[in-house]
Amino acid sequence: MALKAPYPLVFCFLLFAFSAKLRSVAADAAPSPVLDITGNKLQTGVDYYILPVIRGRGGGLTLASTSNKTSCPLDVVQEQNEVSNGLPLKFSPVNVTKGVVRVSTDLNIKFSATTICVQSTVWKLGKFDEQTGQWFVTSGGVEGNPGRQTTSNWFKIEKFGDDYKLVFCPTVCNFCKVICGDVGIFFQDGKRRLALSDVPFRAMFKK
Repeated sequence: MALKAPYPLVFCFLLFAFSAKLRSVAADAAPSPVLDITGNKLQTGVDYYILPVIRGRGGGLTLASTSNKTSCPLDVVQEQNEVSNGLPLKFSPVNVTKGVVRVSTDLNIKFSATTICVQSTVWKLGKFDEQTGQWFVTSGGVEGNPGRQTTSNWFKIEKFGDDYKLVFCPTVCNFCKVICGDVGIFFQDGKRRLALSDVPFRAMFKK
């Protein structure tokens, strides 16, 4: 007479198999890691330079005053000289997975620099500039604390062909209405200011 497996044992086995399948699906669904110019994964808390993929069109990113009236907070701009790497930055994702920066993930971007301004060096999207009709990227943002009060401080890195682009489209607040757009370069008074644009800034990351 054949022995039958006890019902609880069969149930436990099926539950274990189902759980393992869910973990596998979740792992497959995780966004891809962002890679630097050497092919290594971008790490949280590590300094990197954001550089243009297309050479001859300016250098890395830095902070500068773009107004004749006030000097603070400083705005995010691109170096005029293509051989300049600009200032180093750190990335802080809203959800850190093994210390890796991933595409399509809300994150804070912060310059690792000391300035004359009391405001932080965390990126944020400034208020709409009626004079130029632009949404500029500036500093003075808040690091962490995702929610309605901090939506302007969250950016994303997305794939753009074989390269990457910076995007503003925060998802840290499910019920908030936000503007979405690629981050590009806006030329103003000889400065290359970062702003929402139909032409994305093709970016690469150097440690």
